[in-house]
Amino acid sequence: MGYTCDSAAERIAEGLGFSCHDASPVLDLRNPFGLESGTMPFLELLVIGGAVFALVHAWRRWRRDGDPVNISLWFASVVYLAVIEPPLYFPSWFGLQEHVGFIFSHNVFTVQFMYDRLPLYIVAFYPALSQLAYELVRVLGVFARRGPLAGSLAVAFVCQVFYEIFDQLGPQLKWWAWNPGNKMINEPALASVPMNSMFLFASVSFGAMTYLVVRLVGAKDAGEGGVTDGRAALSGRRIALRTLAAGVLTPLAMGVAGIPSNLFRGGDQLGVQRAVLGVELALVWLVGLYLLTNTWRAHRADPAPSPPVSPWFARTYPALYLAAHVVLWLVALPAYFAASGGVTEQGTPVGSLWYAVLCTVAATGLVVAALRVTMPQRAKEPVRS
Repeated sequence: MGYTCDSAAERIAEGLGFSCHDASPVLDLRNPFGLESGTMPFLELLVIGGAVFALVHAWRRWRRDGDPVNISLWFASVVYLAVIEPPLYFPSWFGLQEHVGFIFSHNVFTVQFMYDRLPLYIVAFYPALSQLAYELVRVLGVFARRGPLAGSLAVAFVCQVFYEIFDQLGPQLKWWAWNPGNKMINEPALASVPMNSMFLFASVSFGAMTYLVVRLVGAKDAGEGGVTDGRAALSGRRIALRTLAAGVLTPLAMGVAGIPSNLFRGGDQLGVQRAVLGVELALVWLVGLYLLTNTWRAHRADPAPSPPVSPWFARTYPALYLAAHVVLWLVALPAYFAASGGVTEQGTPVGSLWYAVLCTVAATGLVVAALRVTMPQRAKEPVRS
C-alpha cells in the first residue's frame, strides 16, 4: 500500500476530498454528479468529447484525405501519456522517489484508472489538445509555408496558450493538487503552477511530439491536404510503429529541453532557475507569435487558392474549448477575488489570472484567424451589384 498511497499521496488526496486507500488497481466508477466540484463532469464532457471528435476527424484525414499525420499524432499522444504519467504517479515504482518525489495528484472523476490516479479525461486530454493545436497551425498554413520544424514550434506555442487556460484554473477548482512539499520539482512556480510544468509539459512535449510525427509519417513537400511522395503508401503497420516511436521519444526531448533550468536546481539558485524558465517561456511566445503572424501576413498577401482541406475540427473545437474555459473561469472568479494570500476560502490555491487572460487573448486571436482562413473564398469576395 505504501507504493500507492504513501503519506504525501494520502495528504494530497484528503485535501482533494477523497482517500487513496483501497482504490482499485484497474478501474473505479463514480456518479458524475457527486464529484467534489460541480465543474468536473462538464470538464470531462468537454475533453472526452473533444478526443472522440478528434479521433473521428483524424480517421477521415487519413482515409479520405490521404494524410496519416492526424491519426498518428492522436495515438502518439496516448503512447506518450502511457510512458510519462505512471512514473509521476508512482515514483517509488520506478526508483525515482529521491529524484522527483511525489509531484501531484488528480482528483477522482467519473472514470478513474491505476489506483484512482489517472482520470479518463486526462487520457483524452492529450490527444484532444494535440489535435486542437496541430489543426489550428495546419489550417493557418504554417506547415505548408514554413515546414515541419516551424510548424512544430508554432504548435508548442498554441499548446501553451490553450493548456495554461486550463492549467492555471485546475488547482482552484480541485481538479488536481500539486504537492507543496516537493520543492525540488514544483518550484519555482507562477502562482500555483510549477514553471517546469508550464514549459516542459505545456509546450515542449507537444511541439516535440508533433515534429517527430510529421517527420516520421508525414509526406515530404506535401501541399495542403495532399500527400506527394512514397510515404503516402505507408502501411498501417509502419504507421503504427512510427507512431509508437514518436510517443516513446517525446519524453527524451523533454529531458533535453529541461537541462538548462535543471542546472540551477536548488533552493539557493531558485531565482536563477526562475529567470531561465521565464526566458524559455518568453521564447515560446516570441517564436510562436512571430511564426503565426508572419504566416498570417503571407496569407493575407497571397491567399491560398482554396480553403484548407477538412477544416471542420479547427473551426469548431478550439472555439468550444475556449468558450467553455472562459465560463469555468467566470465561475471561479468570485472565489479568486476573495482569496487571501493566494488561497481561497475553500483552501485551494489560485492560479495566475493575468497569465490566463494573456493566454485567452492569444487563443481568441487564433480561433478568429482560423475561422477567417477556413472561410470559403466566395464568402470573402465583395457582393457585386
